[in-house]
Amino acid sequence: MTRRPRVLVADDEAAIVTLLRDFLEGEGFGVLTAQDGAEALSLLGRETPDCVVLDVMMPGPSGFDVCRQIRATADVPILFLTAREDASDKIRGFRLGADDYVVKATATPEEVVERVKALLRRAGRAGSRPQEMMDEDLLDFGRLVIDIRAHEVRIDGVPVPMPAREFALLHLLAAHPRQAFSRAQLFTQLWGEYGDESTVTTHVRRLREKIEQDPTDPRYIVTVWGVGYRFEGERR
Repeated sequence: MTRRPRVLVADDEAAIVTLLRDFLEGEGFGVLTAQDGAEALSLLGRETPDCVVLDVMMPGPSGFDVCRQIRATADVPILFLTAREDASDKIRGFRLGADDYVVKATATPEEVVERVKALLRRAGRAGSRPQEMMDEDLLDFGRLVIDIRAHEVRIDGVPVPMPAREFALLHLLAAHPRQAFSRAQLFTQLWGEYGDESTVTTHVRRLREKIEQDPTDPRYIVTVWGVGYRFEGERR
């Protein structure tokens, strides 16, 4: 029997938690609930949900704090559902690794459910291997080695921890050296049609911090001004 996808809903407003739980369960999801940041982190220490819906302002650790701790170890999709409408909060959420951000005053429960479904579809796609890459199991650039079969990146022989979506982005770029990709192309390929393309910039920054000797002067993932990004490197 196929396991139902599970969603963690963390919000200090009990009515919202109950409403979202009812709508999500009605669509076939299993639902975990928490009413503050500490309870959310406690649940995450015992459970591995397929998606997390987070309020920003909660007692104890905020949604931003919870997001930061999730991203330290996992690539589970995260959707912020919050009353805060400031653009700075939205940008902060994306920089911390959120995949989507919805304002409570403008969102219906049905929309939240559809956004959760979209995030899960994208997460599944990010872990897949495009057909044109299937015949390449090892991309060796000397200092940088990408082992597709083992889903591992090594720098100077040392494995570098990398969530699935970062790995998929690096794989896509490295499999097409010297080809410039726009942010829109990368986003559509790895995240789907809906969302904020700024997440591409965030993931590129994280990749550079992990694989470049000097992230401010990248050797592998270079910026093509006015276009997007391109991978530089000679195969061995």
